[in-house]
Amino acid sequence: MLSRKNKLLLLKLFGLFAVVRGYNVMVLALAQYLAAIYIFSPDSSVREVLFDPHFFLLVVASSLCIASGYIINSFYDAEKDLINRPNRTALERLISQRSRLFAYFSLNFAAVFAAVFVSFRAAVFFGVYIFGIWIYSVRLKKLTLVGNLFSALLTITPFFAVFIYYENFQEVIFAHATVLFLFLLMREFTKDLENLKGDLVKNYRTIPVVYGEQISKIAISILSALTIVIILILVNRFPIGYMYLYYYGCVAILLFLLVFLWKSKSKIHYVLLHYLLKTTIVSGVFSILLIDVDLLLHKIF
Repeated sequence: MLSRKNKLLLLKLFGLFAVVRGYNVMVLALAQYLAAIYIFSPDSSVREVLFDPHFFLLVVASSLCIASGYIINSFYDAEKDLINRPNRTALERLISQRSRLFAYFSLNFAAVFAAVFVSFRAAVFFGVYIFGIWIYSVRLKKLTLVGNLFSALLTITPFFAVFIYYENFQEVIFAHATVLFLFLLMREFTKDLENLKGDLVKNYRTIPVVYGEQISKIAISILSALTIVIILILVNRFPIGYMYLYYYGCVAILLFLLVFLWKSKSKIHYVLLHYLLKTTIVSGVFSILLIDVDLLLHKIF
């Protein structure tokens, strides 16, 4: 049976995992590897990608930057999160603000240090990325629309690191990235509807705060329609193997989302929409395997 001290330590570990969104960081690392194998460097073997030390350090640097980004966000959003997410915040508050700042600077230093071993250009890239996350957390996230756009861009930036590393400039990559960016932007708009109460209290100038829920719903609807158009172009123009099944599933989900969105009137509805979009995005990571279901076995053996 665990002692009280050990229980507290265990709770603090869970609290730290919650603060850095450990689940999201692991999914990001997996997504970078799958994207490298199936999209960015399809001519390389799985072994070449998995045992490439420079690419490994690139993924480590990305993961550390994302983790530190969640920490600095939680640092500046502490009061707002008490209103919007009281249960999760109670666990996260086991980690003091001082400890968060120490972890933030430590992770950023480790990220740049790892990137230096890839190249000087990679170190500069992640240095700029860290600054971008900081300026977003301090200032930009409170600005109407700018905060949403910047958040989506910061989320997709680690994939640009992989893109630059492999120097693969095919159109299909931009098409995949556009769909991902639009889904992330829809999720950001939905989160604003979900967090309306806290944003009002803390004077965040989000779209629902400034223009109302109806305008937010119109914006999400426009993004949904645009995403469907891009998906249809992607599926019909580019060879993406069985991944078309995922994209057609996305079309069905977006049509359902539009119907549910306009019937939504309370926070719980927006929470459900948020998790629907998040699940769709995460599912996209694993759907990369559908590009060629025989590719993995072929490369390994």
